Amino acid sequence: MPDIAIADEELEERFVLSGGPGGQNVNKLATAVELRFDAGRSRTLPPVVLPRLRRLAGRRMTAAGVIVIQARRHRTQEANRKDARERLATLIRRAVMTPKPRRPTRPSKAAMERRLRTKKQRGQTKQTRRRPGSEE
Repeated sequence: MPDIAIADEELEERFVLSGGPGGQNVNKLATAVELRFDAGRSRTLPPVVLPRLRRLAGRRMTAAGVIVIQARRHRTQEANRKDARERLATLIRRAVMTPKPRRPTRPSKAAMERRLRTKKQRGQTKQTRRRPGSEE
């Protein structure tokens, strides 16, 4: 997959009031960022990436295919804006990587025999701990 560059026109940012630390600025300044990216209509994302992106995004993606990321960790608007964009980039980077196919494996015969041998030894150890004369 080639590197994917998302244009600023495809991103929609909205600034909202943020809770948490910040003193009086919390009530006066809109420092939290709500970043929206319409992945379903994006021309830069290859179609094979969309299902993986949908699975990775989870609740952050709407039914219409819009990814909504809320960033309110920092006190400044610029820091939250940068944080939201980095989180979106990380999400897309993870979706672009094709997962390695899983090959089912089986334990070797020697491993199975070792397991059974240790189970039998453990059972004998427990049997020696029983009270003498108690039979079940």
